[in-house]
Amino acid sequence: MADHPMMSSSNAGTVVSEAVLTQILTQLESLTISNQVLQAKVDALSSAGRPSAPVAVPINQTSSPAVTINGSFPSGSPPMTTFGLSPPATVLQRPPAQPAPVSQDREKVLYPQRVILTTYPDQTGIRPVPLNWGAQDPKVRGPVVPSRLPASIKLRNAIGAHSGSYSIYRALAIALGNLNPTHKPSYANTEPPVAIPPQPAWFDPRKIVSFDPWGHLVPQIWAEQIEAGLDIRPSIAVTKAHIKLSELDEAARKGTIKVDGTLVIKSRPILNADYTESDVDPGVELACSKAAVEPVWFLPGVAERFKISEGLLRRALFEDTGGMYPELITRPDIKVFLPPIGNLTVYIFGKPEYMSDTSKELTLRVHDECNGSDVFGSDICTCKPYLIFAIEECIRTAQRGGVGVVVYFRKEGRALGEVTKYLVYNLRKRGGDSADKYFKSTEMIAGVKDMRFQALMPDVLHWLGIQKIDNMISMSDMKYNAIVSSGIPILKRYDIPDHLIPPDSRVEIDAKIAAGYFSSTKAITQEDLAKTVGRAWEETEH
Repeated sequence: MADHPMMSSSNAGTVVSEAVLTQILTQLESLTISNQVLQAKVDALSSAGRPSAPVAVPINQTSSPAVTINGSFPSGSPPMTTFGLSPPATVLQRPPAQPAPVSQDREKVLYPQRVILTTYPDQTGIRPVPLNWGAQDPKVRGPVVPSRLPASIKLRNAIGAHSGSYSIYRALAIALGNLNPTHKPSYANTEPPVAIPPQPAWFDPRKIVSFDPWGHLVPQIWAEQIEAGLDIRPSIAVTKAHIKLSELDEAARKGTIKVDGTLVIKSRPILNADYTESDVDPGVELACSKAAVEPVWFLPGVAERFKISEGLLRRALFEDTGGMYPELITRPDIKVFLPPIGNLTVYIFGKPEYMSDTSKELTLRVHDECNGSDVFGSDICTCKPYLIFAIEECIRTAQRGGVGVVVYFRKEGRALGEVTKYLVYNLRKRGGDSADKYFKSTEMIAGVKDMRFQALMPDVLHWLGIQKIDNMISMSDMKYNAIVSSGIPILKRYDIPDHLIPPDSRVEIDAKIAAGYFSSTKAITQEDLAKTVGRAWEETEH
């Protein structure tokens, strides 16, 4: 009898080949997840009709009092409690408020069950979908599932919600009745038009810890589980675009960037009011590839990157977000957290496959958001001129046969936020805007001069397959040190040319150079800083 195709031909016994065994295990895992989804749906249907009797919230059954449904404490109880890790599921009845009838009816439809404040790993029915961060096979790695929908809530393996800070708008849309929370997205024709293939760093659980490297391939990899009803969503999207910037139009007119018809393309003619073509120069457009990336934190890796314990990281995230995510404390078995923050966008100029080709020249700028300058052209800092200069350098590199990359992080005001930044502006302009007071002004208001913490920043470079950087368009010592310490060498650094520095931003640049930022031409002492003074309010009409 001939050997069965699933048997090894090299052995007399019935030994299953490794490839077939992997296929069987993958199919078994898929069936297990499908069964879990079905069981979760049955559980949800079974509990939907149960009465919602008032239930107290057990916090720590040995030492802390129960919190009642109206938030009050028993007589003599302390005003603070601590979370324990062993109580059963923590539930809370809806508060006895009397909303408008329409809202009340919608609430009953949207949330027929009692409020589940948190869960515990030993709670009945809790069975998270396996998630093995850093596994080479994505099916073995497993999908990221933070969903609290009835079919997914017991299967979740992540804390938080997709879309980062925009998850709040999603919640509002659901509350207003504009969005069905069970809407099932159609991912047809959404696959990336540009390949970002797996890189060795994807399989190292220490190299990429701040987002899901498989996030752009979710609809393709886990199609069966999504079809079975498991709420799995992409956390990365990759697309193509044309960029249109007036500064680049001017650069093309001056000849500092060349129109090549491929990367730099002449724009279509401008139309007059009567729809005839104008003879005004329409400028240029840049062809590029780009990727939007949402944050997905692997907590053990993030803690290791910052050289703190995972327990401390979880406690800080819980306490200093107003207790927003109790499961950071009660679910130590869940290792992935989707924080409510913005993350990053990647812009690629030239062929994306060149990013992982060490024989090709690569130019990079890592840029942290500055809405006031990037969008509205404020002259108090160099953010926009430096960004435009970097894009031009990326174009010139691509036209030389290399590739240019700009990574744009949402870290407004050094991650202190725009409100804090504007308060600092007020202090600077009222207190004498000199370079020797630049960082001190920020510390007086924020308590720290910078909260960008660049330790997580290199993750995106490893995701793209970047192994060396020929030209780094940045003066930041923090960015340089983070990239180099992650294992990516930087061969050359560029500071911003003097002619691109707005006069009022000289305070910022000189203060940064004195603090250790890179400069190829200028050394600044502390004594020099007092001589660098910005414009006072009195010098300009407001």
